[in-house]
Amino acid sequence: MTAVREPHPLLGAVELLGRGTTRSVAAIGQGALLLTDAVGWIVLGRRRRQPVRAAPIFAQGLEIGILALPIVTMLSFTIGVMLAIQGIDALRDFGAEHQVTIGVALSVTREFAPLITGILVAGRSGSALAARLGTMTINEEMDALRVMGINPVRYLVVPALVAMLVMLPALTLWSDFVALAGAGFYVVGDLGITWSAYLDQLELYLTPDDVLHGLAKAGIFAVLITLVAAVDGSRVRGGAEGVGRATTRSVVHAITAIVLTDMLFALAVAR
Repeated sequence: MTAVREPHPLLGAVELLGRGTTRSVAAIGQGALLLTDAVGWIVLGRRRRQPVRAAPIFAQGLEIGILALPIVTMLSFTIGVMLAIQGIDALRDFGAEHQVTIGVALSVTREFAPLITGILVAGRSGSALAARLGTMTINEEMDALRVMGINPVRYLVVPALVAMLVMLPALTLWSDFVALAGAGFYVVGDLGITWSAYLDQLELYLTPDDVLHGLAKAGIFAVLITLVAAVDGSRVRGGAEGVGRATTRSVVHAITAIVLTDMLFALAVAR
């Protein structure tokens, strides 16, 4: 009787790595096709006699942007104060605590505001979009839309993408103001300077390019969040549990994509 040889553990690990890589490449390809299709509907929707309606865009904008203002405001203010505390504490050892404004200004506008806002929107609105698309996929509502002659990308993905492209940079700009104001409250109180002096330092150190740097990141993050949610939501399997897994997976994938893109963006435009 021939003995059955068990597979080597290393082969099993390589197989798992290969399957994961294949799934990742397939998801990236699906996202690229989805983005191409969405841009096609935005540009050629009227020519195809299926224009993208304004009402769902405004509805998505309300959900993504306006309703997120309280939590974005709270987190941004907290981050501004935290950066001021840590910056003053670190610079005080060198007698340079009055230079904290330049560090806070650049950190907020170029990194923290777009990054924190993107992660927050990914967890809040990206997961909601993935859950919605996943539920519709499980209930075969996607097939019903196609039977009625309604393209799901135009009807579901494009309004979310357009709203995200508008609202995420707007939230990032709001986050800039709130975080710098929060830092200002602590800097003015701790260093004993006036608000006019603090604002003069911001005007001296901060340039429009720094703000645009963060807004450009926010635009890229908006596309990533929407595509990740749409891809993960459309690949749901297994009923309600599958929807839950897809929702969680979309948040993890979106945050991972945001952080990696932020790193690559910083490397590409490093001074």
